[in-house]
Amino acid sequence: MLTIIIIVFLIILAVIVGISFKLYDYALNPKSSKEGIFNPNNSNDQREEDIWIYNYDKKEYVYINSFDNLKLHGYKIKNNSSKWAITVHGYTNNAEYMSSYAYKYYTLGYNLLMPDLRGHGKSEGNYIGMGWHDRLDILKWIEFILKEDKEAEILLHGVSMGAATVMMVSGEDLPPNVKVIIEDCGYTSAKDQLSYKLKSMFKLPSFPFINLCSLICKIKANYFISEASSIKQVEKSKVPILFIHGDKDKFVPFYMLDKLYDACKAPKDKLIVKEAGHAKSEKIATDIYWDKVINFINKYIK
Repeated sequence: MLTIIIIVFLIILAVIVGISFKLYDYALNPKSSKEGIFNPNNSNDQREEDIWIYNYDKKEYVYINSFDNLKLHGYKIKNNSSKWAITVHGYTNNAEYMSSYAYKYYTLGYNLLMPDLRGHGKSEGNYIGMGWHDRLDILKWIEFILKEDKEAEILLHGVSMGAATVMMVSGEDLPPNVKVIIEDCGYTSAKDQLSYKLKSMFKLPSFPFINLCSLICKIKANYFISEASSIKQVEKSKVPILFIHGDKDKFVPFYMLDKLYDACKAPKDKLIVKEAGHAKSEKIATDIYWDKVINFINKYIK
């Protein structure tokens, strides 16, 4: 009888470990298929600003080395200004995804830096950082700007995982040149986000799968999933933050907005975009979106 119990226990353990490895590969391996993670988007209403970066022929291809010696790529566009916007893309996207945001800042007179996060676009990396190691990469990009322009006034604008990234940056010891942060539909933490998707997609509980996946992540990517916390970082922020979220977001749930907003002790404001799904706020309510963003950043960057 004891033998049977041990065998059953080992089988269950093997299944749990196997699922946890598959979860890591599915969620955090940038080269694995992400089929099923996103809802199909059949929209054809592409705007000129959505593809502006593809056609802009004066963009520079720039590179930095990360703290762990990855070669990271970004686009730099100069605009004869000391104002800089760093636009940060989301999960499985790349710098080009931020074209419409970058275009708007360009029209407002900002220089642009549009990085590919590690494991995305033209940047090296064999795992998705969920914002945690990415925050250190953004610090490197800030240093890159300051080497060129010591008087730079910098804003960070991130969407989805990019929003989580800039929130995680907010809790670091930032130079005074970083004036304001815009986060659009970011999650409270990588653990919360992965747990939410695990339940909504596969009807599986967080424990023990996320816990084991976190250990696998530490072995493969050198960070625990539980470390990647936007909410803990915004608690430490001294930089003003504008929080934006669509109330129909089913990917990063809308309820995360108030948790993040309430945790932030820095100057702050928020925008709720009615009827907007995930990362759609800027597209479906363009004027409302940019009126709010511009009014907020103008308080801190003249």
